[in-house]
Amino acid sequence: MELDINQATEKPLWSPSNKDLNDSVMARFSAWLEAKQDTHFDGYAALHHFSVTQPEIFWDSLWDYFGLIGERGSQKVQDLKRLPGAVWFPDSKINFAENLLRYAKDTPNQIACTESNEHGIIQSITYSELANKVATLATELRKLGVKESDRVAAISTNSHHAIVGMLATASIGAVWSSCSPDFGVSGILDRFEQIRPTVLLACNRYQYAGKVIDCVEKVTLVAEALDSLQAIICFNPLATEADAADQCDGDVDTINTNVPIFRWNRIVNSQSIPPLQFTRVAFNAPLYILFSSGTTGKPKCIVHGVGGTLLQHVKELALHTDVTSGTRLFYFTTCGWMMWNWYVSGLALGASLVLYDGSPFHPKQSVLFDLADDAQIEVFGASAKYFSAAEKFGLKPRQSHNLTSLKSILSTGSPLVPESFDYLYRDVSHDVRVSSISGGTDIVSCFALGSPTLPVWRGELQCAGLGMDIDFVDEQGVSLDQGKGELICRTAFPSMPVCFWKDTDGSRYFDAYFARHNNSWAHGDFGELCQHKLNDGSHQRGVMIHGRADAVLNPNGVRIGTAEIYRQVEKVDAVFESLAIGQKWHGDERIILFVKLQHGQVLDEALKNDIKQIIRTNTSPRHVPAKIVSVPDIPRTRSGKIVELAVRSIVHGEEVKNTEALANPDALDYFRDLVDLKD
Repeated sequence: MELDINQATEKPLWSPSNKDLNDSVMARFSAWLEAKQDTHFDGYAALHHFSVTQPEIFWDSLWDYFGLIGERGSQKVQDLKRLPGAVWFPDSKINFAENLLRYAKDTPNQIACTESNEHGIIQSITYSELANKVATLATELRKLGVKESDRVAAISTNSHHAIVGMLATASIGAVWSSCSPDFGVSGILDRFEQIRPTVLLACNRYQYAGKVIDCVEKVTLVAEALDSLQAIICFNPLATEADAADQCDGDVDTINTNVPIFRWNRIVNSQSIPPLQFTRVAFNAPLYILFSSGTTGKPKCIVHGVGGTLLQHVKELALHTDVTSGTRLFYFTTCGWMMWNWYVSGLALGASLVLYDGSPFHPKQSVLFDLADDAQIEVFGASAKYFSAAEKFGLKPRQSHNLTSLKSILSTGSPLVPESFDYLYRDVSHDVRVSSISGGTDIVSCFALGSPTLPVWRGELQCAGLGMDIDFVDEQGVSLDQGKGELICRTAFPSMPVCFWKDTDGSRYFDAYFARHNNSWAHGDFGELCQHKLNDGSHQRGVMIHGRADAVLNPNGVRIGTAEIYRQVEKVDAVFESLAIGQKWHGDERIILFVKLQHGQVLDEALKNDIKQIIRTNTSPRHVPAKIVSVPDIPRTRSGKIVELAVRSIVHGEEVKNTEALANPDALDYFRDLVDLKD
């Protein structure tokens, strides 16, 4: 049945089928938990209520239901009421890689990952082949002296090399940290100098938008600066299996450093396969070090634990995303974004990952949708910005592609505006579940996301995640059941960071999340809860995210989320993208809107008036910008998020301390000393 977009606010865009309601992983888990607890859940809201009021039982039940491998111990959680301070499964032992590679025994010939780039699908690797590569690399890492809690860092493309490297590191009980090869030397060192890795995995080249970029000089400079390094393992992601061993790894001998250099293929493609060994570590032992964007200084080093990451990811991928053994799972990401860590955990469920490295719009603008057909992708994930750009480019894959395998579309990185929901259901597929998801690097997971048992409403995330006791509060911490405020979480959950690296007294960690609201995690997103009564009499509480709380506009004391403005500007065909800030002005604040126009468009008075009229008509007069300024580019982080705070600093003549965090730092120059903002 065709979707009537005009009715989108009055009825859901998608509703679960009987199969979704009865046979999805969420439905089967709910029935299993009902039987185990001798209770009944009247819909998702009741299950969620149980999960946040009985968190010890809920998180423990996930371990049982998904049969995680490890020694659980007797205590489920220690100091549950302390935020921070709660410790989950304090006497358990577990290994992350052991859980992600368990399908190598059960279904060794099943595809673990299909690797692709701008030229198409390169190769597929089975679970058995993946396990063998992990075993050989882990053996070499041990020979190089890597042991439990040591750090292994990577400058890597989104290829099988990163997955093998991470799993080999985790199998030892060591700590993995990665960034993408488009980072500059300073950006890499701002991250890796803080954590002092023992071994560096590095690609010597990569491809983007048809260009091959050499990384040899970059790797050399990084190696010279990291005095902790014992070895570099170098690989060439552009080689094929048919290339000779030396050609596969490229010209690694030109890396001029005193650190010993090893060729990936001589290690990983060894004819002698050692047995897999897994060192089980404490549930809260470090697994990943992720980094904040670092636009206001050196990036924070956020340490995530082994068990909490595994438990949370299994919950989100299986229950909320309906990933099962064999599901073909794709997310357009780099190894410098937490979405890589998130979707790689699909291996724990037997998923078949689809990897892509390169430009999302080269050599054709439809390259990712081409891949969806070629690889028969079932779960397709990308940033909200990608879907917005696809619409602006006029892509209509529903007309040009098959996409019969597609079951759900995931979006994150920024709020998916209601108009992008319209685009996805109108021009991509009318019968997929669109799940906008929201969380972050801070928790390496989500606070709000989707469910196969709930309808999809225009502009909304379907639900709060199970076990995530979220609320929206005002600046005094008062709950806003009907209204916009900052997202908080009132109950501890296992994927909270273990710590910040080298934050010995925990003060930086506390100040980042717990100082603003007593005994609650303050996440910094600005949004609201939405209420729907469903046909079966139960209620659905959706979530709308309106932007970052620290980027909220405040003209005349009225708090406005930037996403409220962006969703209106998205309707203007002449505008490719936009960015809004608050400029201090005569003791108050006025809204400034910057627009990047489509090719050939000019920001004349008529276009300015059109933009203002659309914003005024669909929001309020307070949302209308005082100034609209055309700029040739919008600065963004390497994961694609626009940087309102950096632009606001530039406009106010303040220093942006770490431009290495940006994918296009030169774009900041367009915002300096603008004459238009002087009056």
